Amino acid sequence: MHRLLARVLGPDRAHLARGVAAALALTLASSALAASASTAAAPADAGSGRGPGGNAWFTSWAGSQQSLAPTPVRDQSMRMITHLSQGGDALRIRVQNTFGETPLTVDAATVAHSTGKDAATEGRPRPVTFDGRREVVVPAGGEVWSDTAVLRTAAQDDIAVSLSVSGTVSPGRHDSAFRTNYLTPPGSGDHTTDTAGSAYTETTGSTYLVSAVDVRNPRLRGSLVAYGSSVVDGTGSTNCGQDCTRPGADLRWTDDLARRITSELPAARQFAVANAGIGGTTSAATCPGIGDAVRGLDASARLERDVLSLHGVTGVLYYYGTNDLPAGCDAAQIETSYREVFQRLRAAGIKVYVTPITPRPGYTDQNNRDRHAVGTFVSKWNSCGGTCDGVLPFDQVLEDPVRPNSIYPPYDTGDGVHANIAGQQALADIISLPMLAASARR
Repeated sequence: MHRLLARVLGPDRAHLARGVAAALALTLASSALAASASTAAAPADAGSGRGPGGNAWFTSWAGSQQSLAPTPVRDQSMRMITHLSQGGDALRIRVQNTFGETPLTVDAATVAHSTGKDAATEGRPRPVTFDGRREVVVPAGGEVWSDTAVLRTAAQDDIAVSLSVSGTVSPGRHDSAFRTNYLTPPGSGDHTTDTAGSAYTETTGSTYLVSAVDVRNPRLRGSLVAYGSSVVDGTGSTNCGQDCTRPGADLRWTDDLARRITSELPAARQFAVANAGIGGTTSAATCPGIGDAVRGLDASARLERDVLSLHGVTGVLYYYGTNDLPAGCDAAQIETSYREVFQRLRAAGIKVYVTPITPRPGYTDQNNRDRHAVGTFVSKWNSCGGTCDGVLPFDQVLEDPVRPNSIYPPYDTGDGVHANIAGQQALADIISLPMLAASARR
């Protein structure tokens, strides 16, 4: 990776930042910004959550639930590390039991700054309550949002969310965290207030139970949600070359985009970025080859849970279709699913930015014809024929100019499908920040 995680703007980047700022000023001066409204139900203390003048809550991190963990937890604690795209003066968390078949009891929860090295925290963890109580029961198939927890955070902070779960239960999870998370042994009880990480002797590469973190920040103008399959989720984002990996470095294209926003956009036009990717999923529910593991996780089926129920959402970055084609969907099925999802998002006041389907060496001739048709639909008038609000040209970034069905070799993890760390940065760098800023709330 040739760019530092925490960027220091050199002359070239500073020049780019000035250019982006100038373009943004022109964009904002020449057009009225559309006001957006999240349809998500807010916690009891959230108020309307609409815009900087009110209770300004925005989802700053997300990890979509997709399955149950293979091993139940029993009277033990878990410490999940979440990486904030933006900070604020307080936060709150969402705990989900979406796939659980029995109620789940959280008897204690805390938040704290993570050291970024292991399960230890910086400072004593702050207690988190739910409707004023320390304990909460999350019903099977349900979710809860916490009360406000006063903890000052900044963009790019790692926050340790600790939960103590009583009884024996299979927790829901997001399969691929691309970092290490921590658990205490079964039967060990409540260690949520531990500053040291020594009790957390077990590790997992998944994120359990915690599916979103909101920040309270009246200066933010919205939250942008990346929505799609594995390239959104982050597959490839730990790959820095042959026999080289960087887990936990937060190098997804969505992380890179969040850093661009904080460094290049004016203070009055800052956005959070939340990742709602799930590997292996499709846009359409009708593809005959959808695997059992992701059946029911198509774009429409999980839209309410993974996008509309988040807070302060003003824009969605839609990256779907790469799995639809090999799963047997044709262009008409994919475009129908796009239109349905886009209509629901735009009805909620959320702008939609879409990428054409990216290359893949396993596509058949018919897949490529369908890919071309979907790409033409997305690119028509630069607005999906009037059904979306802008195009993200990820297909152009990733396509090998010599072998158009493959990924450009410097960006390829080796599987021909997923972008490595350099490719993730290239995807983030192609996104027009002035275009995204047009989703801002006044």
